Amino acid sequence: MNLEEIQKSDKKKTVISISIGSSKRDAKGTLLLGDTEIALERKGTDGDMEKAARLLQFYDGKVDAMGLGGTDLYLVAGNHRYVFAETERLLKHVRYTPVLDGSGLKNTLERMAIRYLADTRVIDFNGKNVLLVCAVDRFGMAEAMAEQNCKVLFGDIVYGLGCDIPIRSLASLQRWASVLVPVITRLPIKWMYPTGKKQDSHIHRHPEYFTDSDIIAGDFLFIRRFMPSRLEGKTIITNTVTAEDRQMLKDAGIKTLVTTTPCLQGRSFGTNVLEAAIVAASGSKTALRPEEYEAFINQHYIMPSVAHFQ
Repeated sequence: MNLEEIQKSDKKKTVISISIGSSKRDAKGTLLLGDTEIALERKGTDGDMEKAARLLQFYDGKVDAMGLGGTDLYLVAGNHRYVFAETERLLKHVRYTPVLDGSGLKNTLERMAIRYLADTRVIDFNGKNVLLVCAVDRFGMAEAMAEQNCKVLFGDIVYGLGCDIPIRSLASLQRWASVLVPVITRLPIKWMYPTGKKQDSHIHRHPEYFTDSDIIAGDFLFIRRFMPSRLEGKTIITNTVTAEDRQMLKDAGIKTLVTTTPCLQGRSFGTNVLEAAIVAASGSKTALRPEEYEAFINQHYIMPSVAHFQ
């Protein structure tokens, strides 16, 4: 099923995600939310920002909602929201279709997922060492992790900026964010986040933080880019995992894989795709409020996907 085969109606919606990431990760799928069937499609541009802008403009008004992958629209530091200048330029010609980058679900679904995993004891956080590879775009997950009785290391500076400065408290993370986020959002996205072919490359950067952790969480492309080849008995909490990625993690010795977004047709889609699907199903022309996302997630019982490899 593709976008052209699905006609718009009250019960059928179309969502397309335009990502500045690798086109090798492109996929199609369908998702049923209540009685609304949603056709999902991801198109990667291999780091080509101009192509991403053209695709966003082309699909504007032709689909019910669009996701934006491989980047964020904004980051939050303290009480301030800083818009990525490069991302803002991508959207300057989009007029009719809501564009979602996943931030709404990172603040709600991922926070709820960590609490669910802890409350149901699917994951035992008690006394565990946790590596959250990048937290500035996942404050919901970071705050939920900090609520658990575990030791969290935030790897934003280690893996995002390449400096060996591990952050070991939420308060310290917030202080660093207040300094770094205003600068980061003015820089090219590729300086902070792997785009295009860089998503397929692997760098050994401080593997000791991976091996010393019981649980590794956060953006999968960060995890895959910097993880050592063997991670025996570890638990990974992430999303946007393809069937190939799942096999790679299994071969690496991962014990348990949790994706905060549901598994569809053998893979999990990014938060931007699921957020766009929720907005499309709701009929809204804008992002929902946090309480609306939470109500929708509870109403439709959107739960993490858990796979035990060992």
